[in-house]
Amino acid sequence: MKSITIKGSQRESVGKAATKALRNAGKVPCVLYGGDKALHFSADELAFKNLVYTPNAHTVVIELQNGQKFDAVMQDIQFHPVTDKILHMDFYQLFKDKPVTMNIPVRLEGNSPGVRNGGRLLFRKRKLAIRALPELLPDFITIDISKLRIGGTIPVETLLNDDYTILHPDSTAVVQVKASRTSVDDEEEEEEEEGAEEGAEATTSEEGGAEAPAAETTE
Repeated sequence: MKSITIKGSQRESVGKAATKALRNAGKVPCVLYGGDKALHFSADELAFKNLVYTPNAHTVVIELQNGQKFDAVMQDIQFHPVTDKILHMDFYQLFKDKPVTMNIPVRLEGNSPGVRNGGRLLFRKRKLAIRALPELLPDFITIDISKLRIGGTIPVETLLNDDYTILHPDSTAVVQVKASRTSVDDEEEEEEEEGAEEGAEATTSEEGGAEAPAAETTE
């Protein structure tokens, strides 16, 4: 999985006054959990742009001024209710031998025949919560919808993988196609196509068919 580097400074004071001063200076107070003890640090709000305002999933390298570096994932974020400015962020430290839970985006590929026939594509789960070792975290989960017909559903159980565990029930619908008023039933369309092909074959045989029997003659 791709990683984003966040450069920050360790916080000496975590009181309300110090936190307010940080925010006034355009910085975001953060906490890194998962280690021996919680680590408080801050970083410029602009440093989180590519981490927060994107549909993609990323791990993070937290690089402090004292030279310390930590691999982590974002766990929680708080926004101001009016201005939408980032107020606080929580991170969880990554270790190579410890599984981590993360929301991974789902990408669709291919063209659904059900949609081509007028059905409605319902993208139920744009992200899936998975648990895996850090090195096995995927950038995204790809679903091929090229065979998804009207009334069809792709559930979680069809996406199971040995590299990670999907933390949703197997029957959870990820994407499906439902009929609409203008949709054409896939099976009916196939039957019509087959009927047209058979009709074309019959016409061809009649046009270039066998010779007519000779007329009987009487002496």
